[in-house]
Amino acid sequence: MGLPSILLVEDDRMLCDAIAAALQQDAWHVDVAHDGRAAQTALIDHGYAAVLLDLGLPGNSGLDVLSGMRARYDATPALIITARDQLGDRIRGLDAGADDYLVKPFQVEELLARLRAVLRRANGQVAPVLHYQNISVDPVRRIVMRGDQHVRLSMHEFRTLLALMERQGRVVPRSHLEDLIYGGSTTIESNTIAVYIHQLRRKLGDSLIETVHGYGYRLGSER
Repeated sequence: MGLPSILLVEDDRMLCDAIAAALQQDAWHVDVAHDGRAAQTALIDHGYAAVLLDLGLPGNSGLDVLSGMRARYDATPALIITARDQLGDRIRGLDAGADDYLVKPFQVEELLARLRAVLRRANGQVAPVLHYQNISVDPVRRIVMRGDQHVRLSMHEFRTLLALMERQGRVVPRSHLEDLIYGGSTTIESNTIAVYIHQLRRKLGDSLIETVHGYGYRLGSER
């Protein structure tokens, strides 16, 4: 198994290189994004242990990235690193879903300590496990069980299932699933959601998800 991965989102190239080097020395694999759109794409395509996120980014802001993560149920721990030191900025960052907030300039040792603390809290986080028939989903640990069997899902399959589990008994439009999974940050093929639904049925049972033709999908009986 490879090193655990961190996404570092920072447009200051020199600072980014220095932080990345410190993280790598601390036994992390580091992916780097220098603008908001690149960060959104990386978060959609990969699962990270944590995100280090600057606020003042080209393109979409760090708050846009963070709000998009939380809107699609991405609970990846997020540590904001920014030069914005006003109380209002800290409140907005925390309210948007940040797990901690570190103001520049800072010592790398403090950054690593705060990162360790954020990860400890995330690993001990309590969140309800969702159930439907013999399927259970742990949103925090990203674990899916079918009875007593662990089921491996891709990141996009997991997000599709979680969106349906959160809305049991309600029809979820395909367009809404696309927004939840991709955050509206990219153009996808028209049959992409149908492919994820097909894979979920194959892995979890053909009758699990109902297709409501011309509209979307539903998990469970109509309420």
